[in-house]
Amino acid sequence: MSKKRSIFARTRLHLYKLYNGHSRNSVKFSYGMLAFDILTIIFFIISSMLPASQWYIIADVIIGVIVFLDFLARLWLANRKIRYLTRMTTIADVIVIVTLLAPAFVENFIFLRVLRALRLLRSYHVLKDLRKRFAFFRQREEIVESILNLIVFLFIITALVYVLQVRINPGINNYIDALYFTVATLTTTGFGDVTLQGQSGHLLAVIMMVVGITLFLRLVQTIFKPVKIKYKCPECGLTRHDSDAIHCKHCGLTLAIETEGL
Repeated sequence: MSKKRSIFARTRLHLYKLYNGHSRNSVKFSYGMLAFDILTIIFFIISSMLPASQWYIIADVIIGVIVFLDFLARLWLANRKIRYLTRMTTIADVIVIVTLLAPAFVENFIFLRVLRALRLLRSYHVLKDLRKRFAFFRQREEIVESILNLIVFLFIITALVYVLQVRINPGINNYIDALYFTVATLTTTGFGDVTLQGQSGHLLAVIMMVVGITLFLRLVQTIFKPVKIKYKCPECGLTRHDSDAIHCKHCGLTLAIETEGL
């Protein structure tokens, strides 16, 4: 019995170092999982435009097994398992696993597997390594994270449009059609050549116009005009201030933040 416990303990320690360590193998593993996430998202998008075939089913099963094993490993390593299971990214992983391994039960919601994009927000280990290795990333870290948040936001809204409209809307036949409508709506361009059908579509359109556009513009603003900028106060050490700040909000010291006068 003690031998089995020892094997489990060593295995858990090895997995912990792999997922949370700072060794070269751990960094490679993190980059590998990030590449896997990106490739699976690309696969989901492309597969929505192609007819179902045997290779498509095989690819679904392979991806599903990998995601499931990754889910089990993270659950095993989690100290607070209930808290881990209630996280949005964990729920997204469960949805992806179900749509991949049991598509017959969730056929109408199969494209919610694109929620895998939420995993990109969890790539803190990769972001930390990029921050350490590259000065370019350190200087533009907030912009990169804002772009990542914007991409994930677009993926999620587009997935909802696709899932709710692909069966009933002649203007939305694949993910690209749904993405086209989503971007046109969120940017308030509104060409009008594609509209959402049915009560569920009308409700989603209302949500997109009332909430989605506001969030979209907010995310875009954080890319081109961040609300806070990095400037260390020489008196108290506060590192983030409003871009037009004259005084430090913490200690009141007069600041000399460089601006373009706009």
